[in-house]
Amino acid sequence: MASTILIIDDDTKLNQLLKDFLKDFGYAVITATRPTQGLKKLKRDSADLVILDIMLPEMDGFEVCRAIRQTSTIPIIMLTARGEITDKVVGLELGADDYLAKPFEPRELVARIQSVLRRAHQLSDNQTLTFERLTIDLDKRIALLDGNPVNLTTNEFTALTLLARNAGKVLNRDQILQELRGMDCDAFNRSVDIAVSRLRQKLNDNPKSPEFIKTVWGSGYVFIAN
Repeated sequence: MASTILIIDDDTKLNQLLKDFLKDFGYAVITATRPTQGLKKLKRDSADLVILDIMLPEMDGFEVCRAIRQTSTIPIIMLTARGEITDKVVGLELGADDYLAKPFEPRELVARIQSVLRRAHQLSDNQTLTFERLTIDLDKRIALLDGNPVNLTTNEFTALTLLARNAGKVLNRDQILQELRGMDCDAFNRSVDIAVSRLRQKLNDNPKSPEFIKTVWGSGYVFIAN
């Protein structure tokens, strides 16, 4: 079954260009030129991934990303006209899965879409990782803390799964970044630190006295839960 892409961008010409281009790769495409319209379509339609521009009317892409993340873990690729590191870092901190600077080649966007969707699908392999307070269901792609679901993005779930599968083993940033592939390697691999920081917040894990993820200074991170 074809994956459905929701594009939220106020550039109607770009929307139509991407819609026609992505259809050639087998994707179903929904478009919206206003954030409120896009959020309504996200609730109404069954999309698999969102392409979200930062520069939008009504509210900027960061606000839209924040609104989506309140209720959904759907993969998000953000588009930025400036391509600035600060924009990328803010997007990642809000839960975006990837970013792409305008102008871009449509074929590169397709590669990013394929990579993000592949990461999401690869997490499902009919296994469950069980620890004292944390359960990670790889088939359903959910994590349960004390029996309660933890709302994780694709990148956060990927990082958690990698660390948990290698419990007791120190993984450096490059090893983790390989699992978060699709991200640019600039900003000193900030995508890794951001993903781990968000994970800690959602797991209520104090980095000064960690229960799940311990920082090994100069080396990387290690999963320590029993």
